[in-house]
Amino acid sequence: MQVILLEKIGKLGNIGDKATVKAGYGRNYLVPQGKAVFATEANIIDFETRRAGLEAAAAEKLGEAQARATKLQAAGTITISAIAGDEGKLFGSIGVRELEDAINAAGGEISKSEINLPDGAFRHVGEFTVEVQLHLDVVETVTVIIEAE
Repeated sequence: MQVILLEKIGKLGNIGDKATVKAGYGRNYLVPQGKAVFATEANIIDFETRRAGLEAAAAEKLGEAQARATKLQAAGTITISAIAGDEGKLFGSIGVRELEDAINAAGGEISKSEINLPDGAFRHVGEFTVEVQLHLDVVETVTVIIEAE
């Protein structure tokens, strides 16, 4: 199935690219979410008239993400206090919700869906790096120190 992308999508392409995707992915995700339209002649002509507006909106989103990244850099190192045992093992864990609250309290503007924890929640005291993906092209690294109360 051929679709025209209305926004940049990882591993598929940029705005205006024609992409071949599986029918279910196109019908059930890309088109209903407004990320693509079917590649018919009428849609191609319609897209060319809307191209400038779509590119401007994408540039605005990228600019907002870069501004949020500078706020995140200005926040610096994030320190979280948690109850821990004698060996440094936490009673409970520090997950995305706690990280979101701590980063937003320090001056960053993120949501929990933007935090990437590939190894899961933190369960020990120490210093960790967390990747925050603010935009497809903007990924910021935050240093988090978890200390015992």
